[in-house]
Amino acid sequence: MHRFAALYNAFDTSSGNNAKVAALLKYLSESKPEDAAWALHVLLGKQGKRLITGRRLLQICVDQSQLPEWLLNDCYAQVGDSAETISLLWQQAGTCTRQPLHYWLEQLLPNAAKLKDQEQAAAVRQLWNGLNQAELLVANKLLTGALRVGVGPGLVVRALAQLTGLDEALLQHRLMGGFKATAANYIALVAPATTAESVPSRPYPFFLASPLEIKDPEIPLTNPPNNWLIEWKFDGIRAQLIHRANQVFLWSRGEELINNSFPDLVAAAANLADGIVLDGEILIWPPEAELPAPFALLQKRLGRKEPNRKLLAELPASYVVYDLLELNGHDIRSQPLSQRRNALEALIKPTATSCLRLSPRLPLDGWEQLEPLRQKAETVAAEGVMLKNLESPYLTGRKRGYWWKHKRDPYNLDAVLIYAQAGSGRRANLFTDYTFGLWDPEGKLVSFAKAYSGLDDAEIISLDRWIRSHTTERFGPVRVVEPLQVFELAFEGLQRSTRHKSGIAVRFPRINRWRKDKIASEADSLTTALALLA
Repeated sequence: MHRFAALYNAFDTSSGNNAKVAALLKYLSESKPEDAAWALHVLLGKQGKRLITGRRLLQICVDQSQLPEWLLNDCYAQVGDSAETISLLWQQAGTCTRQPLHYWLEQLLPNAAKLKDQEQAAAVRQLWNGLNQAELLVANKLLTGALRVGVGPGLVVRALAQLTGLDEALLQHRLMGGFKATAANYIALVAPATTAESVPSRPYPFFLASPLEIKDPEIPLTNPPNNWLIEWKFDGIRAQLIHRANQVFLWSRGEELINNSFPDLVAAAANLADGIVLDGEILIWPPEAELPAPFALLQKRLGRKEPNRKLLAELPASYVVYDLLELNGHDIRSQPLSQRRNALEALIKPTATSCLRLSPRLPLDGWEQLEPLRQKAETVAAEGVMLKNLESPYLTGRKRGYWWKHKRDPYNLDAVLIYAQAGSGRRANLFTDYTFGLWDPEGKLVSFAKAYSGLDDAEIISLDRWIRSHTTERFGPVRVVEPLQVFELAFEGLQRSTRHKSGIAVRFPRINRWRKDKIASEADSLTTALALLA
């Protein structure tokens, strides 16, 4: 735990990626396989299970220390993070035996979480004692499932590549499909390429498109449109459909195996030849319908691990195929898209009852037709258009210049700031989490959406000062502010919701701009939002 806490601190205090890779490389080279496995498990975002709530840890801190509860509550309201608050206030007493990371995550933390009441409090106190502040912060964040580090999968793979001398693409492929924290899995991950075993269920790393801005100098619009494959960007779940070793596997982009949620797609893929890997989008799209259904209906299927016959009949899934990654058991990702597309068109022969649909090619004779086509996306229930260079291989992650997504303009509404809460990590002392309201027919503000992004650093600091001087009430870490500030919110869509007070759920809300030119009474109403929903 001591060395992992030092690694976490190195990540938190380093701004450059090279320094983070160097710190991880040093940690992995000096760690036993079982500890290295758990470190990767955490850094790849897999250690998200909450063992004990932050509220429970705060109560244990009060009960097991001499601190008054009001002091702890005030400190928490200022810091905004239970793990960090405890690490700053807890006074260590006694010692505990230093144990390696894997023992903490396999034994100490889970065992303490299983206990109840006073036994749990005593066990947590024993864990806390003997840890320094940095170790205590990490231990509590692991307990609450809130450990977040500024290291993405790409940096982890870079460090592993430098450690092993293996190609990054090979390491990314080995990590796909989930990485369980065991010494054996870590040894297999870093094994020489000649000893790597073929795993039928393993998907390929996804190739991602970059957002397209016409003014971007990287976009060679003088390049003839016929050098590009133009497709609709549908609003569904990106997934890989695999048929290997007479088995079918359906993987989401989040590396979740979702066979049980979509048995209709699994059954359709079973009719494909063996040794096939497809890349595509899952949608709710009945065979007889001209357009796919809204994303909200797809969510009903995602929430069911084993949908019944009625749900399968009411919400039939379709798989819109974009690309062919493996054919006859051979990896063809290095081939240009034009060749992969030709092979795909020969492979997918949809029928009236098939739920496998080939993504259509869109005609584009000149770049002046691109903008009208993008704006037409809404009429076909799409988010925009995709532009893919026909010479592009299927790469890993987001590589600019090959694939572009040109989404239609977002929707916008002006809303009033009504609540604010402190952020986490580096922004724990700033109010950066905002709740916005719209006017209801009775002239009251009703919470409509939460947003965390869109303001620059100067605006965040300015708004933080305003919030502190215009707070009217406090509810734990949440502050109620005077309803004076108006912000333009951008979002991708709306849908009906019984879980929200406004009756509306907002997709991907973010702050577009601070409307200092408007007063609160000029903000939009729920009536406007409902009209937009319609």
